[in-house]
Amino acid sequence: MSITQNILVIDDEPQIRRLLKLGLEGSDFKVTEAENAKQGIMEVVNSRPSLILLDLGLPDEDGLTVIKKLREFSDVPVIILSVRNSERDIITALDNGADDYITKPFNTGELLARIRVALRHTQPDQKTSIFTNGNIMIDFSGHIVKKSNEEIKLTSTEYSLLALFMKNAGKVLTHQYILKEVWGKPYSDDTQYLRVYIAQLRKKFEIDPQNPKIFTTESGVGYRMILQE
Repeated sequence: MSITQNILVIDDEPQIRRLLKLGLEGSDFKVTEAENAKQGIMEVVNSRPSLILLDLGLPDEDGLTVIKKLREFSDVPVIILSVRNSERDIITALDNGADDYITKPFNTGELLARIRVALRHTQPDQKTSIFTNGNIMIDFSGHIVKKSNEEIKLTSTEYSLLALFMKNAGKVLTHQYILKEVWGKPYSDDTQYLRVYIAQLRKKFEIDPQNPKIFTTESGVGYRMILQE
């Protein structure tokens, strides 16, 4: 990872910023710090970070409000680091533009993996229409899906759902976001509808659909397609 990638940490706890700085610089990231919302937004403008780690409990403004303000002028990836772990807070953060959500205390290895995923999505390969994740391949130009080089037949809805996951592999997607993107806004609350199609994808791509390792459930929030080796 290039050291030119700058991670902005917006957190009012000095010990958390110190811990993150040590871990991130040890993985060849540059780190910029901000201790409140106002300073954080200024740093986004001035230092143009590659990614933001944002605490929700800031002293001057709630982190959810910060996300909304950031999304008015920037699409920089935002990963929430917070002690708040309610489904409502997580869903609200993701639906307002956060890319991922990790609760404190966190595992540094997992955080670094989530950072790599978020950064990868900011640098898509525009020269190819083929996306792969492990043994799953989707060719958007040919509308072809393969698993271990064997073509898999999907319905149009299953294809649209898989395409959304492949383009966002590694990211948690909320129920509402998936339903809106695949079925449209009128279906944005029909989570039972979504559950049926997730089960269909698991049958076609998981070794053990009852113990999914590819399409995992983020309890109460949504689903994540795990990045495969």
